[in-house]
Amino acid sequence: MGDSQQRLQALDALRGIAALAVVLFHYLPYYHQLYGHSFAPWRFLEFGRYGVHLFFILSGFVIFMTLERTRSASWFAMARSVRLLPGLWAGIAITWLFVAALGPEDRTVGLGSALLNTTLLHEYLGFPHVDGAYWSLVIEATFYVWIGLMFYALRQWTRIRPLLWGWVAVSYLGVLWWKDIPSALEFLAKDLLFARYAPLFVTGMLLYRWHRYRQLSPADKVLLALAIGHCLVAYKAPFSYFVLGCHGVFALALNGYLERLAARPLLWLGSLSYALYLVHQNVGYGVIGWSYDQALPGWAGVGMALFTAFSLAAVIHYGIEKPALRWFRGVRKRREALPAAPLPLIAARAPESLP
Repeated sequence: MGDSQQRLQALDALRGIAALAVVLFHYLPYYHQLYGHSFAPWRFLEFGRYGVHLFFILSGFVIFMTLERTRSASWFAMARSVRLLPGLWAGIAITWLFVAALGPEDRTVGLGSALLNTTLLHEYLGFPHVDGAYWSLVIEATFYVWIGLMFYALRQWTRIRPLLWGWVAVSYLGVLWWKDIPSALEFLAKDLLFARYAPLFVTGMLLYRWHRYRQLSPADKVLLALAIGHCLVAYKAPFSYFVLGCHGVFALALNGYLERLAARPLLWLGSLSYALYLVHQNVGYGVIGWSYDQALPGWAGVGMALFTAFSLAAVIHYGIEKPALRWFRGVRKRREALPAAPLPLIAARAPESLP
């Protein structure tokens, strides 16, 4: 296995660790805050809320790598759709049915809202999430649109970079004056440009360019420093320092210092991370609530919720995600094997004969 491949596998392992941190946060301190456990969860698990921020850095890295390997906007859109939507649709259906059967009642949504969730436009239209964790998927999908438009419209990094500078600047202004943003600009700054999170994606893109080309221009280095420093003003301490640490861990993995993470259990966890994220929160709350109704110990309910979430994630990953990706790769391979279309006759003439 090549050195670069091992480093990328370490990033996959980090994805799995981040997903597990989010799950434990939701099942322990956050459930305790919402509904109450029969025991006091460990306080340090509250940092798991910020595992999502590591996802965003990873997304910036992976998406820019995907863009450079994808020849057209339509293929990029199809690739992202196949990666995101089949699992999402399954997660929505499973979560909606579970919550209808087990609760919690305050997490139920109507069928119309559930159907709108399948488009990831529901939040922009004022409809609730089928699962609370889906807020980050709306941001992910919005990021795909923005960066796809930038990349395929401008093509060159030197043209894209000024827009990223502007995005990071808006993000600083947005979080510094979060409560004082004019109502006319609130939707743009908080939702469409997601000022709390955009620099995380920019960090990922810049780290990808460093990984790919082994150097950054002085302007890129300054932009990277600003994008990383954004977390110190966007989040309250000590969580801001935790997010700063996530940047450091990501950089260590990319530099080959965390290759031991690329062990089979963590790689498996990384492969399940998206499906696990889709089905863990409200399904787990229903299972934990049911276990308390049966007079079971709180830790037993958390264990049952973990088992249920991992089982459902495995079904989605192996039964839906992987077959969908195999189908798409087959389509792309067949498409690339087709002979190139013949040039138009006018283009085949000598240059001097062109009008």
